[in-house]
Amino acid sequence: MEAEFFKGIYLSKEIRKSIREMGFRKATEIQEKCIPLILEGKDVMGHAQTGTGKTAAFGIPLMEMLEPAEKKTQALVICPTRELVIQVAEELEKLGKYIPEMHILPVYGGAAMQSQASGLKNGAQIVVGTPGRIIDHIGRGNFHTEDIGIIVLDEADEMLNMGFRDDIERILDGTPADRQTLLFSATMPETILKLTDMYQNEPVNIKVVQEKMTVPQVKQYYFEVKDNAKPESLRRLIEVEDIKSALVFCNTKKEVDKLVIKLRSRGYPVDALHGDIKQNKREQRMNKFKDEDIGILIATDVAARGIDVENIEVVFNYDMPHDPEIYVHRIGRTARAGRPGLAYSFITAKEKAKLESIEETTNTAIVRRELPSNRDIERIKENRIADEIKMLVRRGKLDKYDEFVAGIADNGMDYQQIASALAKMLLKGDN
Repeated sequence: MEAEFFKGIYLSKEIRKSIREMGFRKATEIQEKCIPLILEGKDVMGHAQTGTGKTAAFGIPLMEMLEPAEKKTQALVICPTRELVIQVAEELEKLGKYIPEMHILPVYGGAAMQSQASGLKNGAQIVVGTPGRIIDHIGRGNFHTEDIGIIVLDEADEMLNMGFRDDIERILDGTPADRQTLLFSATMPETILKLTDMYQNEPVNIKVVQEKMTVPQVKQYYFEVKDNAKPESLRRLIEVEDIKSALVFCNTKKEVDKLVIKLRSRGYPVDALHGDIKQNKREQRMNKFKDEDIGILIATDVAARGIDVENIEVVFNYDMPHDPEIYVHRIGRTARAGRPGLAYSFITAKEKAKLESIEETTNTAIVRRELPSNRDIERIKENRIADEIKMLVRRGKLDKYDEFVAGIADNGMDYQQIASALAKMLLKGDN
């Protein structure tokens, strides 16, 4: 049954069908407030966190306002990262599923420039891209912005934090002055307000206040580390905790790939999930993770959507997320089926403010812990092996191994030397 909001505003039958399939039951606050204003042609400044439904808040009006029959770019959505570009483009594709003439083109670095150029030439009605790659296409003459009627700046504060201000201004300066400009941001610092003063026309400010978010079933800890010490810190924790199933979050595809290579070289059963991996491969890897054929899955937030595995022992924030809500979504994956969960976060010196923001938003104290030393790891391994040996001795049934050990002892070695050599093999000692 559709929510009253969707009954109270004109939406085409194609959009109604797609939003029903997407599971829309009730409009979120940002959708309820923004959609009518955008449809009226107003500039909007949306103050909302990730996860509040803001993509549909601008995506639904785009589908209603654009002309699918016109093979030219009419709307541009600018996002800070390739992962968010992929996520937004996928959601817009779902919204426009029953408008066959509507084409959405994602453009971002790391993908083939030529195929993106072809898509731009063919006139995708909506382009979703990162600032740098959009500028590249404009500079090469692939992308003409004179027909753009609507621009969306998604996660504007993050784009400014990443140093994209000049690129954003250059893009906006190249579009028609009478365009409609929609800006969405989790925070509204002075730099954002200056941007709205320069490029928006009497914007309506919509602020969505988020309720406190908690994940009470998850024990949360953090470790202060330097960037270059993260791989070794992760290895030590996996060894000490004897972790068999972990989900490790990185903020970028590049970091995911680097970490996979490092852990595989140490013999860990790991695999990667990120936006550049084809969907069928992602599904195969997620299934292997569920079946415990892969013990450690290293992922970006976008690629990890839809992971619902009951046996995840711990979630690692290898890189801290930029948004407290993303943190909550990440660590919630380890507290399933009524079981408690465990979350470990690596915090660099410059990320203390992120940690404080997460603690305030989640109303939770994240406890600091010290990383185990190499000697701690050795001691734990020793105790683990000693316990296993004691258990095997108690169980008995070792007769068939007596001949093997006796054969070694016939060469002039005593049983204590043999046991010590076997212990060295088990502990992978180097001395």
